[in-house]
Amino acid sequence: MDTFRFAQPDMLYLLLLVPVLVIIWIFGNRRRRLARERFGDNELVKRLSPDYSPARMTVKFLIRLLALIFAVLTVARPQFGSRLEEVKREGVEVIIALDVSNSMLATDIAPSRLERAKQAISQLVDQLRDDRIGLILFAGDAYTQIPITNDYLSAKMFLSTAGPDAVSKQGTAIGSAIDLGIRSFTPESDKSRALIIITDGENHEDDAVVKAREAADKGIIVHTIGIGSPGGSPIPVSSGGRTDYLKDREGNTVISKLDEKSLQEIASVTGGRYVRANNTSIGLNEIYNDIGRMKKSEINSVMYTEYNEQFLIPAAILFILLVADMLIGDRRNHLLRRLGIIGLESKKERV
Repeated sequence: MDTFRFAQPDMLYLLLLVPVLVIIWIFGNRRRRLARERFGDNELVKRLSPDYSPARMTVKFLIRLLALIFAVLTVARPQFGSRLEEVKREGVEVIIALDVSNSMLATDIAPSRLERAKQAISQLVDQLRDDRIGLILFAGDAYTQIPITNDYLSAKMFLSTAGPDAVSKQGTAIGSAIDLGIRSFTPESDKSRALIIITDGENHEDDAVVKAREAADKGIIVHTIGIGSPGGSPIPVSSGGRTDYLKDREGNTVISKLDEKSLQEIASVTGGRYVRANNTSIGLNEIYNDIGRMKKSEINSVMYTEYNEQFLIPAAILFILLVADMLIGDRRNHLLRRLGIIGLESKKERV
């Protein structure tokens, strides 16, 4: 249903000035009346100042008070017309499973495997229109970072925080990521579901190929992106304010190598594509082109329509009040009274 709101509701606090100004005016009016009484007889004072009009001053005060109220309403920007609507779109559901294990900190892909992957995902999100996206982070276990959504701004915000510190267990459990991805898709999108796994492929925790076959049985296509080099790279770690490299129990520097074979097999059993990333391209665009050719399914989403600005209405009333204030002087206007335009004073007050 239609709703009403103010875009700048904090400006409404200025309306607290209204009762303050009313109190000041009442006390000021009282002081003026007492001063006239001390000056002399009230009827004599009226004869000595025939153009003075208390009624006119009251009207002007009320006009200025209303002008203040409508000025505040104008700057508060009233808006009307927003409503919750169920929007039907045709698109694809895409879940990206991003490896955030320590090995993704290796720098054989600049500036690092992880940062380069995040940059590519962010660029992909900028291209999305009707598709929905989710993000899974995994290392020794898998965690949902962003559930399936079409809120692309939130997706990019949560993506920026992805890193090894976001998971409690280190390792590389690709199978867990696939299993969580299977459970994360919405049931009604069974014809248009794709899972993209970005990892260096060093799976030490589970049998990812078994989970990939389970995904294929449910109609989910799994694409894989291998990020890293077959020759490998040391894993930088911070220690005591300086950068060192991760070492094993024997004190040898650990070299993280890209495991392409397992990633190729995972993609193959589901009908997906394997892409090897490099410093020029991660490969997300190639995979997304494949996803774009998938059969689209109808996606229902609830969203707000845009609010319509309504500030012109109080602004127009404010303009009319300011013009009226200019036309009504502090004292009687004999010309206007003769023309019959303004008759605030009764005949009895005329001298």
